[in-house]
Amino acid sequence: MSLGKRPADRYSLPPGIFLMGPTASGKTALAIDLVERLPCEIISVDSALVYRGMDIGTAKPSLDIRARVPHRLIDIRDPNEAYSAAQFRVDALQAMDEITGAGRIPLLVGGTMLYFRALERGLAPLPPAHPDLRRDLLRQFERLGSAPMHRWLAVLDAASAARIHPNDPQRIQRALEVYLTTGRALGDHWAEAAAQELPYRVVKLAQAPGLAVGQARSFQAGPLQAGSGERERHALRERIAARFDAMLAAGFEAEVESLRVRGDLHPTLPSMRAVGYRQMWHYLDGDYDFARMRELAITATRQLAKRQLTWLRSESDCLWLPEGAPLLDQALERLACAGIGAS
Repeated sequence: MSLGKRPADRYSLPPGIFLMGPTASGKTALAIDLVERLPCEIISVDSALVYRGMDIGTAKPSLDIRARVPHRLIDIRDPNEAYSAAQFRVDALQAMDEITGAGRIPLLVGGTMLYFRALERGLAPLPPAHPDLRRDLLRQFERLGSAPMHRWLAVLDAASAARIHPNDPQRIQRALEVYLTTGRALGDHWAEAAAQELPYRVVKLAQAPGLAVGQARSFQAGPLQAGSGERERHALRERIAARFDAMLAAGFEAEVESLRVRGDLHPTLPSMRAVGYRQMWHYLDGDYDFARMRELAITATRQLAKRQLTWLRSESDCLWLPEGAPLLDQALERLACAGIGAS
């Protein structure tokens, strides 16, 4: 089936499942439970899990788990290599085609919302990154921080600045790169490309700890209303702090030190700018003490989760999985209502 053509009957499309949620919400555990009940195969949708040797700080599923339940698009890049949303789309479409061809259902699991968006809606062709410009921008981010760079972007490309959070340096940097390379706003490039529709009947499940049953629209697609409660935010904050402490106890510091001694990595690489790794790297550089590193890493992870939830709330067709009933039962029931069930 060619991309960009919608069949008259949506149900003639093969099914695919998106399992989305903020970091530390328990998506992996639910995905494994689903694989044990449905004819699914997991595709990771995570910009950090693609890197080899970054296991503890990314909460990568263990080798034992992956031997029992394979995960595609994990450990496919070295940390000194770049990986883009466009490349993810190519890789994910290939994996989905293989899974569907085997008579199974692709189950895409992760928290990199840009990857989900790129897969579902396609990507406009953008100019390649210019190495010298990228290095110059990275130096400016290191020296000035994200907020001034965001203000600069607002002068050059107000529409992109309005969409991008001031604490999202990677997207700020890319929008600046596009404008400074082409003289045109990022949105202009997107507008030129026709959307490439995903040739699958996608059901989106959204998971968020602390979300009460009454706050979700049971068995109906619809956006979660902003302001869904302090309970949700507090539960997620607690999970994030506990998970980072567990990473520290599991040897996260030693993992980052082993990456540092390679000699070919530096803190401005996309891999080393991942939440937790960036803060640990600076701690090992002596920029601040252990307690400050822990505080900054947890804060950065909470900010990431907040951005992920904000993005999810903008999705109009998510089926939310609230707490108060077993998650697996909720997921299976929602999928059954969408026409996806055990064969």
